[in-house]
Amino acid sequence: MEPYPSTHTAEQEDIFAGFENTIEQAGSGKRLANYLIDLISFYAIFFIIGMIWAIISPETIEELDTESTGFNLLDRLLGLVLYGLYMFVIEALFKGKSLGKLITGTRAVNEDGSTISTKTALLRGLSRMVPFNAFSALGAPPYPWHDRWTNTYVIDEKRSGVVSQ
Repeated sequence: MEPYPSTHTAEQEDIFAGFENTIEQAGSGKRLANYLIDLISFYAIFFIIGMIWAIISPETIEELDTESTGFNLLDRLLGLVLYGLYMFVIEALFKGKSLGKLITGTRAVNEDGSTISTKTALLRGLSRMVPFNAFSALGAPPYPWHDRWTNTYVIDEKRSGVVSQ
């Protein structure tokens, strides 16, 4: 992304003269809030899907319930995969935003401050499927694997000089 739109008038160029595309990473508190809000929204959506599924096909839900024995590794791995896919879809559709990022005023961007592509959103989602990814965010500033491996940052939009598209 350029510091200002590529199709601009001379008047717009004057507005953006001297503008720097600065990036300030979101702090630990906002990153934690993003994660918690996104996780809660993920569970809420899948709860609603489960309720609809139970109404449409109660015998399937009963069958799943009788097979459940508590902790199941396959269930945990399926949860990681679904969460990664959920985050991919959300960040791809909303150009680096999720519900958590919308609420906290943050956004996932490429290293240069440009909007992430669908491919980058997919790679970020796949990276989230790695077990213990959440623990990789510990540190200040937080730089978890799904950011590192995709060359992206989560920025504080109010404190960064990035023009959103």
